[in-house]
Order: sequence, then structure tokens, then C-alpha cells
Amino acid sequence: MSRNENNDRASSATIDIALPSFVNSNPIAPNSNPITPGGAMQSVTKRLQSELMSLMMNGGAGISAFPEGDNILSWKGTITGVEGTVYEGMEYKLSLTFSNDYPFQPPKVLFDTSLFHPNVDLAGNICLDILQDKWSSAYDVRSILLSIQSLLGEPNNESPLNPQAASLWNFQDEFKKMVDKIYNTHRSSANII
Repeated sequence: MSRNENNDRASSATIDIALPSFVNSNPIAPNSNPITPGGAMQSVTKRLQSELMSLMMNGGAGISAFPEGDNILSWKGTITGVEGTVYEGMEYKLSLTFSNDYPFQPPKVLFDTSLFHPNVDLAGNICLDILQDKWSSAYDVRSILLSIQSLLGEPNNESPLNPQAASLWNFQDEFKKMVDKIYNTHRSSANII
């Protein structure tokens, strides 16, 4: 066998990785127009598939997210509180819902785990500029999760969704007691279900 034949074989070798079915599927006709609704969905699917692969390969410490089942537009994420914050080591679950306009519109992101924080309300809504008026199509799932993780330790008390949390923020001992109480109550109720 010649050297070129060996190189050809080596370069054509593939690695099989088990991925969700939507990663290898193409629900849109191959010749569909990218401006049509079908073409837009194909574009969103490709973008989210790419973001999933990137997140799996080099996501970042304390963050993860994956599509929920075979629905590429609905993801579940996890953020772990950063060392040195009142949320240190606590694990928070989030839901991310993408529209057919992604990445030109931000996803809807909610905390599923109860959280005591100045910029998170009781329903899990998050007040974060990049999820609203400062959104850019350059952002991706990784940058969203890292921004939310950073927000945990550095809230914007000028724009609180939870005024009680905002008023306690400067009293870290009292604030930490509330964080622990709500987190532990949530964990206890989650274990019962």
C-alpha cells in the first residue's frame, strides 16, 4: 500500500458520536428558500446544533445545557454558583425556549429552581439586559449561561425584579440566610415529587 493510500484512509476515518436525533435530521427540504419559514427553521436548527456542539466541547465551569428530548427549540440548562458568592456550589436549573427568529431575538430564559435574587422574580423571570434590549445575534447559549452565572454574584440592584432581595443585598449574612432557606425548601420539595 502506498503512502498516499494510507493518508487517504486515515483522512476518511470517522468517529461515531451518539447525538440526539435532531442533530442528524434535516426536517426542511434541501432546496428550501432560507427566507421562507421552513428555511428560517432550518437556519435556527443549524445554529442551535452548532451551539450545542460548541457547548459540549468547551462550555465553561459550572454551566451546561442540552435540548429537552428531540425538541431543538426547548433546552434545559444548569448553572452552579461561583466560589466566593452566596450561591457558591448551589445548582440551579433553567429553561431556555428559542423562537424561529433566533438568533435575531433572544431566547426566553427562566429559572426552574427557586432563587432569591434581586434580578429574578418568584416566577423565575430574569432581568438581564442581554436577554432584552442589549441582545445581539453574536450571543449564544454559552454566553447567556455565563452572563446569568455572573449575575448571581453581581446583581443589578438598580433594576430589581425582587425588591426584597435588592434591599437585603448589602446585608450579606441576612441575604445568605434567605438564599439558603429558599434553595433548601426547593430541594426538599423536589425530592418529594
